[in-house]
Amino acid sequence: MNRRVTMLGLVAALALVVGVRSVAAHHSTTMFDHSKTVTLTGTVVELHWVNPHVSILVHGTVKDGDTPSDWLLEMTSPGNLVRAGGWSRTAVKPGDKVVIEMSPLRDPDKQGGALKKLTMVDSGLVLTANIRAQEQPGLE
Repeated sequence: MNRRVTMLGLVAALALVVGVRSVAAHHSTTMFDHSKTVTLTGTVVELHWVNPHVSILVHGTVKDGDTPSDWLLEMTSPGNLVRAGGWSRTAVKPGDKVVIEMSPLRDPDKQGGALKKLTMVDSGLVLTANIRAQEQPGLE
């Protein structure tokens, strides 16, 4: 019995270590070029308010004259967005016109990025995906 409990404990500890390691690997942001900021103008297609990362699909362009296409933008968790201020499950809806500042994907053949700031065209409301950015000037 004692040996069985010890073996179960070792299996549980191993599963925990493997789980923690895979979670840590998941949170890499090296696929985004954080040295660049690209502005995307378009219309919200959908918002996925789920853990571990909220994502938003926007149909738009980064250059005037380009043909609009779908861009997938990743953000932090729902809890972090709520703490960043202004975000909620219904803050951004399909059909909303937006201007987005993002760090683009490093792969130029893919259309996506890490959302930094979203501005609602109709209301002027500014939402950020960065908790610390709420403390910076210029986000009124």
